[in-house]
Amino acid sequence: QVHLVESGGGPVQPGGSLRLSCAASGSIFSVSAMGWHRQGPGKQRELVATITRGGRINYADSVKGRFTISRDNGENTVYLQMNSLKPEDTAVYYCHGDNSLGAVVDGRSAYWGQGTQVTVSS
Repeated sequence: QVHLVESGGGPVQPGGSLRLSCAASGSIFSVSAMGWHRQGPGKQRELVATITRGGRINYADSVKGRFTISRDNGENTVYLQMNSLKPEDTAVYYCHGDNSLGAVVDGRSAYWGQGTQVTVSS
């Protein structure tokens, strides 16, 4: 079993920055890819970014050049650095992981965190 806990969300002004963290514990050897999806009010859940143990990264077009996904040295924490935030970035952000990159990209991972709220407004 893998347990994921997100943190770092909160209110921020347009143009501001936040860094989200996702701490993994348990049988993390079974997770070869992790990522972030988000769900805004009244919207479907959508891909934000993914990263594999081998360092392969994918971003949604809507966040390229503004968001950066990364891992710490121990590879048990994944981060999402969010810069130049826009009101349309307002959503609950979910960390998730699986032993299949395809599952993570498609938002059907075996393991999910509880989500953290990001609200971008003036």
